[in-house]
Amino acid sequence: MNLVYKHERPLFVISLVISIIFWILIIVGTVGAALLWLFFLWILYLFAQSGLISYLKGTAVQVGSRQFPDLYNRVVSSCRKLGVKEIPDIYLLHGDGIFNAFATRFRGRNFMVLFSDVVDALDAHPNAINFYIGHELGHIHRKHLFWAPVLAPGNFLPILGAAYSRACEYSSDLHGLACCPNVEDACRGLSALAAGGKRFETLDIDEYVYQTTATGGFWMSFHELTASYPWLVKRMERLRATTEGREPNFPRRRLRAWLLALFTPSMGAGSGAALPLMMIAIIGILAAVAIPAYQDFEARSTVAEGLSSAEPIKQKVIEYASQSQKWPSKNKDIGVTENMGAPNLQSIQVGPNGAITLTFAGPPPGLTGKTITLHPQVNGEQVTWSCGEGSLEPKYLPPQCRP
Repeated sequence: MNLVYKHERPLFVISLVISIIFWILIIVGTVGAALLWLFFLWILYLFAQSGLISYLKGTAVQVGSRQFPDLYNRVVSSCRKLGVKEIPDIYLLHGDGIFNAFATRFRGRNFMVLFSDVVDALDAHPNAINFYIGHELGHIHRKHLFWAPVLAPGNFLPILGAAYSRACEYSSDLHGLACCPNVEDACRGLSALAAGGKRFETLDIDEYVYQTTATGGFWMSFHELTASYPWLVKRMERLRATTEGREPNFPRRRLRAWLLALFTPSMGAGSGAALPLMMIAIIGILAAVAIPAYQDFEARSTVAEGLSSAEPIKQKVIEYASQSQKWPSKNKDIGVTENMGAPNLQSIQVGPNGAITLTFAGPPPGLTGKTITLHPQVNGEQVTWSCGEGSLEPKYLPPQCRP
């Protein structure tokens, strides 16, 4: 049996290519500044993930050959069936009624967490526990946890991110099925997620799977297209269809739902712990691009305003030269102060040969104290102005002053 859902690999390749392009553009576009943001985000992730692992080690029960050996042997047996060479660290945790399991990764080590409520509820269906174990091993075997940080940009994209996440779930279900002797035990395990720890025993699985007929409506289609998990009824139907060698009987999704989903970013790719980190990473990276861009825009605006403030001074210099037949050499010659009330300038100083030096006050703060000097030149009967020496960075210079 093929353990990889047919759409997972192509979706992975598309997401990987888009994500790599995104990372390259971000790093190049920020001249490497994004790497600093990524470092801080890695530190944040380190603290958050270390908190989870510390909680598991200090609270949950580590499963091993001497502690709940029945569960440990099931994990070892499932690892052999799936070709997972390194057995993950296994923990049993009381989840206060949570019916689930999850896998996580920390510092190159894989962890599997089984919730006691699921294990206890399925005590009469031990093969269903194998399905849960195989499902989580599927995430480990397919390296979904390893690739999650790299694929974060692609996973955030509309349709693509949610589709890849759902494909990973379907692949993990196939891994779970490979560890379970029959499909009905696998479906019985999934039914506990739907009906809870008692009612799942009497759940009519055929009737429950029939609910897939209701998943083709507009809202059902839209919310599945934007979700990181397939509908549970579809997961059951796909498991049955796989064992019977047929295509699953799913209703077609509505076209309008596809169109609306195109404008809805994926917000749930990955585990619950990974989502906030992914959002922080994206916000941080966007900030690394947006903040410098805004500061550059603010600086150029200040320079433009400063040059506008110098226009009256330039006119006075020209009038003085016309009357005196020589250029002024200081502010007193043309009767102006050093500032003239320009809030974005520290000073305006007239120097030898009528040169005007503007000293900026900001904002942004990096512009404070920077200078630009304007030199008058006579061309026939007209006076033009050229830019000379100054400490203003070239990227802030007006177009006429750039080399």
